[in-house]
Amino acid sequence: MLHTWGSALTHHPHVHGIVPGGGLAPDAKRWVACKPGFFLSVRVLSRLFRRRFLERLQQLHRTGQLRFFGEHAALQDAKVFADWLAPTRRGEWVVYAKRPFAGPQAVLAYLSRYTHRVAISNSRLVALDARGVTFRWKDYRAKARTRHKIMTLAPHEFMRRFLLHVLPAGFHRIRHYGLLANGNRRDCLADARAALHANVEVPATEPAMRPPAFICRHCGRPLAIVETVMRERPSIRAPPP
Repeated sequence: MLHTWGSALTHHPHVHGIVPGGGLAPDAKRWVACKPGFFLSVRVLSRLFRRRFLERLQQLHRTGQLRFFGEHAALQDAKVFADWLAPTRRGEWVVYAKRPFAGPQAVLAYLSRYTHRVAISNSRLVALDARGVTFRWKDYRAKARTRHKIMTLAPHEFMRRFLLHVLPAGFHRIRHYGLLANGNRRDCLADARAALHANVEVPATEPAMRPPAFICRHCGRPLAIVETVMRERPSIRAPPP
């Protein structure tokens, strides 16, 4: 899952991934677990990710799919781009891989909060006035009680930071592989549960979607939807005579 923002709406792209500690055997009849105390070499994973990422970046540049503007317009030249990219091959890239402290359920609960979330929620907005947009943010470099702070940005700067995290059309932020791949998810999960002797209640059908509940602000009772009128095409109305 791609996560692009920091608490202050800064550009902080990184990827979260959930990987099982094992997999199905080729015959799909038994579960092959990883070695105790070992899953992946962080150093090897870091360098592999660095190589694959930079290779893909160069491929995009060669095919003209990367565009640069303003002060970065010179990077459109192949040699300038290669010189700019060279230092990134020497630095160590960060891959954080560790056993979940509170168990798999805590990791799933943590990541589930980001699946359909935008860069900032309404609850973090404090004010909108002549000074700009004021919102709460967390400074992870500060100590415990001083982490939560207030920031005010000019409207254009707030919009610039927010739009950094609007993905291009057709870009998938969440992808599934292996056991959870869309094409064979049902069969693979059934084989994995059978191999692990896990008793999991799987609903036979997907739950029906319920219509949204609108509550009357005067009496507190739910409002019944009588009819939904869809707009066919935009129309320009003249002012009344």
